[in-house]
This record gives sequence, structure tokens and C-alpha cells, in this order.
Amino acid sequence: MELDDTDREILRLLQENARIPFSEIARQIEMSSATVHDRVNRMESAGVITGYHAQVDPKAIGLGISAIVGLRVEQGREQDTLERLTDIPGVQEVHLTTGEWDVMMRVYADDADALRELMFDQIAQMDGFSRSQTMVILGTTYENEVLPVGTDDEPFEA
Repeated sequence: MELDDTDREILRLLQENARIPFSEIARQIEMSSATVHDRVNRMESAGVITGYHAQVDPKAIGLGISAIVGLRVEQGREQDTLERLTDIPGVQEVHLTTGEWDVMMRVYADDADALRELMFDQIAQMDGFSRSQTMVILGTTYENEVLPVGTDDEPFEA
């Protein structure tokens, strides 16, 4: 799907606040609410917009520790491992990667004991597991889930 400047501006506004009414988007971009609604539906159908969510502070719900985990798995077992990892509570992100680690993950746990249990009792016991490295996150100084959608006036340049 080809996105024009208007689509990109709608995406920018929705990323800032997914609860913004279509009427407010329409007002800001000087377009009718019906047209905004049609454009959003088109972007949802095309898979450009993949969902809407509330961003929750992990610590506020008792998840006091997070870590980045690199996994090495037996050759040919990567896809199976990726699928099984997504079923483990506490595993938040799973990525197939190049380099030293076959899989990189972000995990959350209540505390250090729960992290140890997650790593040793669940992940390390999986068929195909070879080895891992766990890097506990001590603090996060920057995290951004807003993608740079750009416009013709402000193009995104990688």
C-alpha cells in the first residue's frame, strides 16, 4: 500500500494518542471525519495499522525485573523454538537474529528468583536449547514505540 502525506499524518496522530477521535484528526488535518475513517479502515485492512493498545508500566503490575536474553539453539530448531518461546509467560519479545545469538528476547519477571526460574526451569529445559546469556536491565533511559512515519515535508531517512 502506498502511503501519502495525509495517511502519514493520520498515523503520526494515532501513534501519539490511539484514543484520539476521528473528528479531532479531521480537524487537525482539515479533512472530513468520514474520509479519516475510510483512510484508517484502509490502513487497517492493508496491515499498516496492526492494532491499538494501552501502554502499561511493568513495575506497576509487579514485574520488577526485565532482561535481554540471547539464545543459541540447535541448528534447524529455530522456528520451533520461536513458537514455543511465545507460549512462556514473561517472554515479551522474541526475535530471530543474525550474529552470535540465534534468538534475542526481552523478558519480564516479578523478581530475580522468578527470572532465574524462567531461565533455568522453562527456557533452558526446552528441546533444542543450546546456551544463553541473560543481561538484566538496570534502567531504561529511552524507549520509543512511535515509528518515524515521515511526510514529504519531513521525510524519514534511514
